[in-house]
Amino acid sequence: MLDEYKTIKAESKGTYSELRSKFLAFAHPVRSVDEAMSLVEQYQRKYYDARHCCWAYMLGSERETFRSNDNGEPSGTAGKPILGQINSNQLTDIMILVVRYFGGVKLGTSGLIGAYKTAAAEAIQNAEIVTRTVDEEYTFDFEYPLMNAVMKVVRDLDARIVSQSYDMDCKMTLSIRRSKIDELKEKIAKALSPF
Repeated sequence: MLDEYKTIKAESKGTYSELRSKFLAFAHPVRSVDEAMSLVEQYQRKYYDARHCCWAYMLGSERETFRSNDNGEPSGTAGKPILGQINSNQLTDIMILVVRYFGGVKLGTSGLIGAYKTAAAEAIQNAEIVTRTVDEEYTFDFEYPLMNAVMKVVRDLDARIVSQSYDMDCKMTLSIRRSKIDELKEKIAKALSPF
């Protein structure tokens, strides 16, 4: 069961020039399609004088949500090479935008593919890549006298307490990486029925 993925820690940049055309690449960590599309709007406003603002994103720990856009460049010459760099680095929860200032000389299909690929690769190369875990949450109720037993399981498995409440009965929500969730449920069940 896959329970970790690679993404970038913070925004990074890359640049590439070819026959007086300038390609400015920007990589951002993103968590949703809305967040990715709002970046497209921001960059199109900020670089309104550029000829093209091409992009690609990949989302989710399973890397199943992705999209690319050539923004007026010939089909498959911009968005796909950017997405290709995301894939070859096995990244997710990432958005890469490449802004092109046209230099007056046409680059041709292979020239464009190479330029967008290189600019995106440089933005990734300049980023700090981090590994994150896919976590699941588990909520359960218990009586207060069992608190020490529950806290021992939390410490032993390095689970994170998301929320807890202490009324007549106690309620706790824990978060732990996906591969450990069954072990957590089993140990909590043992702790809650000590006999």
